[in-house]
Amino acid sequence: MTAGNAGPATTDEVGVRYEQDGPVATVTLCRPDVLNAQTPAMWTELGNISRKLPGDVRVVIVRAEGRAFSAGLDLSVARGDGDSSLSRLAQLSATECADRIAGFQTAFTWLRSPSIVTIAAVQGHAIGAGFQLALNCDMRVLADDARFSMAEVTLGLVPDLGGTKRLTELVGPSRALEICVTGRRITADEADRIGLATTVVARADLDATVSDLAAAVLAADRGAVAEIKALLAGAPLRSYAEQDRAEREAQTRRLSELLGSGE
Repeated sequence: MTAGNAGPATTDEVGVRYEQDGPVATVTLCRPDVLNAQTPAMWTELGNISRKLPGDVRVVIVRAEGRAFSAGLDLSVARGDGDSSLSRLAQLSATECADRIAGFQTAFTWLRSPSIVTIAAVQGHAIGAGFQLALNCDMRVLADDARFSMAEVTLGLVPDLGGTKRLTELVGPSRALEICVTGRRITADEADRIGLATTVVARADLDATVSDLAAAVLAADRGAVAEIKALLAGAPLRSYAEQDRAEREAQTRRLSELLGSGE
C-alpha cells in the first residue's frame, strides 16, 4: 500500500496509521498495547487525515490492530493535567469547552461525508469513543467476538463524539437510551439482531469480508453511490413528499450527468 497524499502518521507517537491503495484508504488505530485507547492527539491526526484525503478515495476502512477495536478514551490522559484533560476542559468557559469538543468531534464526523463510503472493521471491544467511531461509519462489519458499550455514563459523562444520532436512527430512541444509560456490553449477536451491525463474521474472516464489501462499493457508479448515501442520510428528516422530491432531484442530476441535458 502507498501512503497517498495524506501521508502516514508516526504510529509510535500518535497511534493512527493511514494507507491508501488506489480508491481505498485504510485508517488503522495502532496502540494495541493499550487496546487502542484514544487520545486527543489521535483525534487531531484523524482530523488531519480527513482534510488531506485525496479526491480519488471512494472507500475508507477504519480498523484496529490487536485484540480490540478501541477501549475508548485513554483515561490516563483524561485524568492527567494536559490541555485536553477533563479537569482542564472543566475550567474553560462554556463556549470554550464546547468549541474544544467540536474540534474533537471533527475526528469522527468526517466519516459521514457523502463523497465516501466508510466501513468499520470491528473486533473485540469497541467502548465509548471506540463505539462512536464505529457508529460514525456507514457500515459496521463485526467479528463474532466484538462487543459494543457506550460507557461514558460510568464516568458521569455523555457520549459527545457524534454517535448518539446514528445510534438512535439504528435502534430507536428507547433502545438507544437503555444502551447509553446502562453502559452495558452488547455482543456481536445482539448488535446484529438490533441493527447495529451490517454483518457478523468469524474473526478470521473479518479482513476478507471488509475487502469484499469495499470491492462491491467500488463496482457501483461513484455518482450514484454519493447520491444514494445523501438520500438515505437525509430521509429521517424529510416527510414522504419531501423524500419523493429529493429522489426526483437526485435522479434528474444522475440522468443529466450520464446522458446529457437533452438540450
